[in-house]
Amino acid sequence: MIAAWARGLARHRTGRLLAALTGIALAVALVAALGSFLTASKATMTQRAVRSVAVDWQVQVQPGADPNSVLALVAGTPATRAALPVGFARTSGFTAQVRGSTQTTGPGVALGLPDGYRTLFPDAVRDLSGSSTGVLLAQQTASNLHAAPGDTIGIQLPGAGLRQVKVDGVVDLPQADSLFQTVGAPSQSQPTAPPDNVVLLPATRFASLTRGASGVTTQIHAARDTTRLPSDPAAAYSAVTGAAHNLEARSAGTALVGNNVGAALDSARQDALYAQILFLFLGVPGAVLAAALTAAVASAGGERRRQEQGLLRLRGLRPRQITALAGLEAALIGLAGGLAGLGVAALTGRLAFGTASFGASAGTWSVWYAVAFVLGALVAAGAVLVPALRDLRTVTVADTRKQEDVRRSRSPWWLRYGLDFALLIGSWLVFRASSGNQYALVLAPEGVPSISVSYWAFLGPALLWLGAALLLWRLTLLALTHGRTALARLVRPLTATLAGTTAAVLARRRRPFARSVVLLALAVSFAISTAVFNATYHQQAEVDARLTNGADVTVAEPPGARVPPAAGAALKTSGVRHVEPLQHRFAYVGSDLQDLYGVRPDTIAKATSLQDAYFAGGTADQLMRRLAQRPDNLLVSVETVHDFQLSPGDTLNLRVQDARTKSLRTVPFHYAGIAKEFPTAPKDSFFVANASYIAKVTGDDSVGAFLLDTGGTDQQRIAAQLRRQLGTGATVTDLTQTRGTVGTSLTSVDLAGLTRIELAFAVLLAAGAGGLVLALGLAERRRTFAIATVLGARPRHLRGMVLSEALLLAAGGLAGGALIGWALSEMLVKVLTGVFDPPPAALSVPGAYLVLTGAAAVAAVLAAALNGIRGSHRPAVEELRDL
Repeated sequence: MIAAWARGLARHRTGRLLAALTGIALAVALVAALGSFLTASKATMTQRAVRSVAVDWQVQVQPGADPNSVLALVAGTPATRAALPVGFARTSGFTAQVRGSTQTTGPGVALGLPDGYRTLFPDAVRDLSGSSTGVLLAQQTASNLHAAPGDTIGIQLPGAGLRQVKVDGVVDLPQADSLFQTVGAPSQSQPTAPPDNVVLLPATRFASLTRGASGVTTQIHAARDTTRLPSDPAAAYSAVTGAAHNLEARSAGTALVGNNVGAALDSARQDALYAQILFLFLGVPGAVLAAALTAAVASAGGERRRQEQGLLRLRGLRPRQITALAGLEAALIGLAGGLAGLGVAALTGRLAFGTASFGASAGTWSVWYAVAFVLGALVAAGAVLVPALRDLRTVTVADTRKQEDVRRSRSPWWLRYGLDFALLIGSWLVFRASSGNQYALVLAPEGVPSISVSYWAFLGPALLWLGAALLLWRLTLLALTHGRTALARLVRPLTATLAGTTAAVLARRRRPFARSVVLLALAVSFAISTAVFNATYHQQAEVDARLTNGADVTVAEPPGARVPPAAGAALKTSGVRHVEPLQHRFAYVGSDLQDLYGVRPDTIAKATSLQDAYFAGGTADQLMRRLAQRPDNLLVSVETVHDFQLSPGDTLNLRVQDARTKSLRTVPFHYAGIAKEFPTAPKDSFFVANASYIAKVTGDDSVGAFLLDTGGTDQQRIAAQLRRQLGTGATVTDLTQTRGTVGTSLTSVDLAGLTRIELAFAVLLAAGAGGLVLALGLAERRRTFAIATVLGARPRHLRGMVLSEALLLAAGGLAGGALIGWALSEMLVKVLTGVFDPPPAALSVPGAYLVLTGAAAVAAVLAAALNGIRGSHRPAVEELRDL
């Protein structure tokens, strides 16, 4: 009997089975794909964080300790590949005789590097010119001294006097901040910038030159074996932090560990947690929606299934046998849909990422595939088996012969008690709390192994999604119940004399129709919120890169260089549309030292982007006009306004260096607005002023950087050309280069990979929600169309009835989805502000994708309608005999 029932299902209920199978497949594929991608992303974050570190550990030998003993201790620590001692000596200055003039610098640092250091730590030093061995001068120092390979410089060592060395090469120190850190000091006590003047010496030469000098220390630089670290950044951070603490404990106070690899993983673990949050915010709704689609597909044939169940009970089948048959249908749908979903997930990974595992290890992706398959089986059981069991308990054989609307005359409980309004109010309350200024979605204290996420913030979007869906359901029911007259007028152009009948049919079928509208709206809102979030994220990543680099190409002059604005003319090579000089000085406000930027208010916007979101107290244009109209106006940071209790128009006295006297001079400014962000400026406190006023009061118009506008093209080519032209005298960066360095490890694993998966599934879900449910509903109403034909309805009348329902479904679903998607996008971006740097001033709307999604939904609805019209052309007597 079971085999015969299975064959009958496959032969006569093919459409229903395939539709339910499609829903299961989408849910399984989405969970498997997103879960595997999330796991692979975390592993990639760990790998990139580890690779970004030049020196894994810098172990500071404490005063009075034996460097050789500490070296042996570090080298013997588990997972240490190699360790080398590095000497550090403070210098009071450098001198050089170049082309008949004497150049001097301020204090600096001399490093003693042992043999093999460059091989063990290849990313610590980058060659620029000359030899890669011997006495190597840092680029900034070479620029300050006007020195080149072959020149002789003097190193002033406290306690040892002036020592002369010949320069063999000029190098760059890419990770100077960590190299010259104060080991053991908290982040707020670290130097604000690495030393400008650095010379690298061979270890033997360093030992001879620093004999008798004071201020000489030793660090042990260690390379760790990071290949065996856990793939999750949080677990890897705990592992390396624990190893560092273990070494310090075993050293008995003779060593402090500068854990550079731990610092990199500390940042990566927070990004990994944000990736997990994005999976929950953007991925779980898609899986829930696919499950809802399956349930809607199953319920579309619920009336027929109840009639079949009643017939089986009349023929003497016991409830246990009927349950077995329902379980067989659920098993067929779950098994076939699950396997199809896993195949879709594997194909998606192969097409999008080149591998079915999405880059995850065999163990992790197989776990996600298994979890997704089990979830698919549970959805199938919930959509098919659970309703069958419920009907066995609550529906009699006589009830199965009644229409659903006759059996159900009472409104759903959630409609009577106003659950939709309660959910929306709860969503607003949670959103208000989770989007406050002091609220942190992810809390990862520096140096603390544990991290926490406030998962209750998910309630805001979740309650909004559910509440809006139920509200749309309520409004659709109200419109169909009390708007039959207006509905008849609306469908009259398509149905002619059957307009009233069509409106009556829709009113009688208002519950399944409302369910279809809501399902389509949820699918469209999912597509909109995902697409808008993705577009906004990429918009802000580009904004962050432009803020960091300043412009398409930026030429930064070395500190202290006297480069006039006119020098920018030499930078206007082929492809450069505009060159903008930008002054960079330092100024004291009270005892606080801050960056001071001098701009040309009338032309600064020609080379860089100034968004209104960067400022407060006026738009970007308004504040630039204020600087132009009154040269002593000043833009300050929010912190400065709060710290010094400033009001617009207040006088702010800054102490800046006078180029003529080389001493600090008090210069009055007037507070005119707030600059929260500014191109090339740091993230914390800084000032923006009129460049002409700064030049006038300091007697110096020298430029700190030139911002070059290339029209967004040929940035790498122009930057390479300028590097060849300028040599080591200036630092040239381009926007393409900066994009790869400013992003977090979350962006480095390409967030587009996550949204690319979701956007593809969103289109499929929108099409499925619009077409599958309508097609099955029309298929279940063949009896209605046959009776209408017997009563005299023409084919054009039936065609008008079907098209009217399809168009109303598409219009209601798309309109409701657009409103829900807009509200959800606003809430998601606000709650996930920590993902954006800087926060967006406005959402970015990907119009082309949204048009594609809407077109796919409309096409699916129309295809279902046309299929229903085609089915209505069968002879009525034949149709009634089959039914």
